[in-house]
Amino acid sequence: MSGRATTPMTDRGGRGLRAREQAVCVESSARLHLGVLDLRGERGRWFGGLGAAAASPSVLVSVRRADAVTAEGEDAARAETFARRFLAHHDLPGGVVVRVHRALPPHAGLGSGTQLALSVARAIAELHGVDARASELARAVGRARRSAIGTWTFERGGLVVEGGRHPDRDACGPLVANLPFPSSWRCVLVVPDAPPGLNGPEEEAALAALPAPSERDVERVAHIVLMALLPALADGDLPAFGQTLGEIQTVTGRWFATVQGGAFAQGPSAEMVRRLRDWGAVGVGQSSWGPAVYGLVEGEEAGLRLADRVRHAVGGAGQVFEGPFRSEGARVWRD
Repeated sequence: MSGRATTPMTDRGGRGLRAREQAVCVESSARLHLGVLDLRGERGRWFGGLGAAAASPSVLVSVRRADAVTAEGEDAARAETFARRFLAHHDLPGGVVVRVHRALPPHAGLGSGTQLALSVARAIAELHGVDARASELARAVGRARRSAIGTWTFERGGLVVEGGRHPDRDACGPLVANLPFPSSWRCVLVVPDAPPGLNGPEEEAALAALPAPSERDVERVAHIVLMALLPALADGDLPAFGQTLGEIQTVTGRWFATVQGGAFAQGPSAEMVRRLRDWGAVGVGQSSWGPAVYGLVEGEEAGLRLADRVRHAVGGAGQVFEGPFRSEGARVWRD
């Protein structure tokens, strides 16, 4: 990456002006949190997990140099905070104008905060010629303190498996596997109108109160991921992938049942999980704390048909997205 310096120019009245610089635009898709690997931490690492980059919805930001730090558009306050953190972390001069053209549904299980933070950080890094991986961007803006799934989907896309983090280290969990999805697999993503998923201090308290899962359960999930889920994806075997993902969701969902009332958030999310299964989707599950849920089908026609059926069912009480998984990271360009 390379920054582009601004140079003075003079208007007809003789006043010095800064030359207009192209804005840097970044678009990043929602991340789906497909499951946690370990809440016990007996091997020295906590959490870890697997996730995927959805085709939509996505966050879109643009950033220009300025004398001060300001932000506008959806979620502008958080965008300004992330910009200030990144500039301060790298001791970069001047300010920026951040415009959030499109934001993800907040606290829906789609990684809205992380994707916005990384998008703002990537755009500023591009403006100033700062060469940094997504994990370094996350550290600069204070993300990936627990889950690194959104960090790695931002950088790579596809399916990611991250190995968890040491509680005494200020670093995000390492990427241990990354595979693309077949383009024919379609994901129907539903964000029902429901209470937001846990976040912030409430999430911290809920995680602290969770009972530790059995060692057998933790070993089982790791075994399924390594010997069933990843091979099924590598083979392009959607039925096998869907079956094993559903099994992971069932096991790990029980780990959170004392907080959310069951394997899935009770109410619209749990009901939509049931309907997606009844309507032929596989790999049906809930992303993080929800309320977002998803299901997979084979082929564009099947995806569009299922999405239409879901839209009819939810009416105006939710959002429905459909498409292939994204198999590349965030898009960066100059406007």
